[in-house]
Amino acid sequence: MSDAADISRTGPQPSRRTARAPAPVRPLPAEALPFRPLAWATAAYLGGVLLTADRIPHTVLLEALLLVAWRVLCVRAPSRFFRLPRPAVRNFIAVFLVGAVLLMFRTLNGLSAGTALLVLMGACKLLETRARRDQFILVGTSLFLLLAACLDRQDLIRAPLYLLQAWLCCAAIAVIAYYPATPRTTSAAPTAFTDRKAILLAGRTLLFALPFAVVLFLFFPRLPGAFWQLAHADEGATGLSDTMSPGSITQLTASYEIAFRAHFQGARPPTEQLYWRGPVLHQFDGFTWRRNPAIYRQRPLKYTGPSYLYRISMEPNRQRWLFSLDTLERRPAGKFFFTDDYELLSQDPVTEATTYTAVSSTGTEAIEPLPNYARNRDTQPLPPNNNQRTSQFARDLRARFPSDRAYVDAVLEYFRGQGFEYTLTPPALGPNSVDEFLFQTRQGFCGHFASAFVTLMRAAGVPAHVVTGYLGGEWNPAGDYYIVRQSDAHAWAEVWFEGRGWTRVDPTAVVAPERLRRGILELLPNAVSAPARLVSHSTVLTSLVLHWDAFNTWWNDKVVHFNLGDQLGLLERFGIHSPDLSDLGWGFAAGFIGWLLWIAWQIGRSAPSVRPDRLGRAYEKLCSKLARAGAQREPHHGPLAFADVVAERRPDLAGPVRELLAIYAELRFGRDSRKSSDNPGSADTRAVREFEQRVSSLNVSRVRPRAPQALPST
Repeated sequence: MSDAADISRTGPQPSRRTARAPAPVRPLPAEALPFRPLAWATAAYLGGVLLTADRIPHTVLLEALLLVAWRVLCVRAPSRFFRLPRPAVRNFIAVFLVGAVLLMFRTLNGLSAGTALLVLMGACKLLETRARRDQFILVGTSLFLLLAACLDRQDLIRAPLYLLQAWLCCAAIAVIAYYPATPRTTSAAPTAFTDRKAILLAGRTLLFALPFAVVLFLFFPRLPGAFWQLAHADEGATGLSDTMSPGSITQLTASYEIAFRAHFQGARPPTEQLYWRGPVLHQFDGFTWRRNPAIYRQRPLKYTGPSYLYRISMEPNRQRWLFSLDTLERRPAGKFFFTDDYELLSQDPVTEATTYTAVSSTGTEAIEPLPNYARNRDTQPLPPNNNQRTSQFARDLRARFPSDRAYVDAVLEYFRGQGFEYTLTPPALGPNSVDEFLFQTRQGFCGHFASAFVTLMRAAGVPAHVVTGYLGGEWNPAGDYYIVRQSDAHAWAEVWFEGRGWTRVDPTAVVAPERLRRGILELLPNAVSAPARLVSHSTVLTSLVLHWDAFNTWWNDKVVHFNLGDQLGLLERFGIHSPDLSDLGWGFAAGFIGWLLWIAWQIGRSAPSVRPDRLGRAYEKLCSKLARAGAQREPHHGPLAFADVVAERRPDLAGPVRELLAIYAELRFGRDSRKSSDNPGSADTRAVREFEQRVSSLNVSRVRPRAPQALPST
């Protein structure tokens, strides 16, 4: 009895064979995962690594590539030696690599250290990719590496590389998302979603996102300040320094790198007036000149020469000084300030491309006398027992020419008539560099001439200092601007004349007057590198280089440095007077809504139309016949409800039509409705064929519709 009760409660007991629980499904080993999505994720990661390969240490790059090779071998050639490490080993590798980055950079903060850490952590993540989620994380790491590369450099030549990397990451996401999550148990891998389809889908998605990116670029408010600027690692940069020794400027004149570009708005000054003022050097120890800016107010000037309006696009030099044409009339807008010797400085080192607008005059006169601190600073005597022959020569010459102007002319005449030679390969000089240059070697370049001239001025009590900067520039007709290169580095002197003020005197122009009109590349072609000479000697190459530089400059000015002022100026072109941030917000909202409407239209236009099957086409034919007979089917009517409508409007057709609609309901919604009706030989196919024949044979044209009954009169 108890056994029967148990059976009644639990139901019939299965046999021992069927009662055995199925074996648990073990997770698939990582080595047996499908290789295709893993390969795409790895390719996206390697693309991000290559974009930053020249910014990370070589050891970091080598470690990342070794970990990638380890993971690939685990899939393609699994063996005892090539298999994924255990979690404890992976954790040890991750901690070790973090410590290595910390030792290299002394920090984990900043763009360089953060990029190196992200590269290594992505490689570590590759060692534990066991599921689709891990592959998505790896592609996300690749996108962050792309962002790091964009924050580091925005050069035009790198923009296509960034676009290709974004395309590769999107294609990898498509492959991972649509690849069947099935184990690799057969030789034939799934091919429903091919690599070509993934690439096309990614490209189409990026094209759809492009209009929204343009809306963001044009109208999303750009707040002032370096919001995206991150700290870069200390790197060597080519440019002027705050010291000058014999031989120092030679290193610059051999460089063909660009220092800055100058866009003049209106008239351009003559070539011989293109003196670009930089660091001013006051202190001299007999061999090296150094800066000594004083914290004093700038003395007012009277501007007597023509004024020029121009814009400087300066390359990073990791220094604080900026460059201007001769003497600035006013401080440019921005975080800039003047020193008392009319040197333009930035509050922060120039670590990224900087653009500013300035107005300069090529002729000035002092309104106030020279302050005592400035006179003492620029008449410092030479150190004792140093360059004594130069000091004696200056005293003798000063005795013959007591006037400051006459003395300056006498010194220049000495440079002109004593066989001095302009060269970039002068002999080496010893501790008494000025003596050796003036009376022995007499070979040098601008630094030698400026140093010796100012030394002679100070030895005679005439205030003078050395000014370093650039002279001239290469005119780019494709972009209408000057290209000032490091090879244009120059040094000259400034002398104080009572009643006139600081006056530029360039002793190099006395020895080599052609230097004022010709650059180093024309004057001394062997001074620069072979590629620079090759470009300068070819008209075609020179034109290509200048056009590329013009295009690259347009990219930097119009795209990279597109700021809030440019956004407001764009709104003014659209007819909005005195625009502000609220107008930008409305513009962004309008653009965003327009993009959404365009996306909706594109999706609706590209949505595939669903063609009814064989049974549906027969049903539509039946409905069309009944509609012509006066029984119109409404969209909310099902087949059985439609039969009632036909019975009401056409009672003569109620019988055959109700039977047909019942057959349709059974075929469409019955138990066997999931079977394919297109399979020839199946029972459903024969039933559909019979349904089609009966619909075709139904004749409704001979029967008139029943007239509506008249309402009874009251």
